[in-house]
Amino acid sequence: MSVVEPGTTERGPSDEQLWSRARKGDPAAFGDLFTRHSHTVYTFCFRLTGSWDIAEDLTTVVFLEAWRQRAQFAGNGDTVVPWLLGIASQVARNSARAVRRHRSLLAKLPPAVIEEQPDENHAARVEAERQMQEILRVFRRLPQREQEVLALCVWGERTAAEAAVALGIPVRTVRSRLTRAHEHLRRLMEGAARPMTSRPAMHAHPTREAT
Repeated sequence: MSVVEPGTTERGPSDEQLWSRARKGDPAAFGDLFTRHSHTVYTFCFRLTGSWDIAEDLTTVVFLEAWRQRAQFAGNGDTVVPWLLGIASQVARNSARAVRRHRSLLAKLPPAVIEEQPDENHAARVEAERQMQEILRVFRRLPQREQEVLALCVWGERTAAEAAVALGIPVRTVRSRLTRAHEHLRRLMEGAARPMTSRPAMHAHPTREAT
């Protein structure tokens, strides 16, 4: 009779198991984490940059940085994705510098294989970029700290607790910044020239909160 390792799920080893192996230097386990979570990171990077091409490069950079920093992160399976999105927030602040820093490694690696949604096509991707760039023009007028929590909680669909892990700050700080961010964003949208109804929605997904 085969013995199932504790924590193993229907899709294979849990994130916690994979991360435990990756921290010890197992590239196969780290590759499984990439396969499992690269689309989440890719989508988040797109929302931060408004460019699919930049998002693809940054997704690779995020995982390169995660591999480099693996010994420094002792989180459990529930905190791996928030940690990855925290790295994405950091590298996206200056995407050109982040890509330039890793250019030699990126040139040696095959293109990241990120599964696209079935209904994606060129026209839809171009339109998504246009809408995202329009949103970002308003979003980037927020203070940096408010951008971080709003992006993680809304675009990254993280709870306040998960955003706290990603940013390395207390949960109460996340909640207060998120409240201020929503208020500042409302004022910015109200003060913009065009009516709200003509703009793409900032909240592509409702903010998740811990239950």
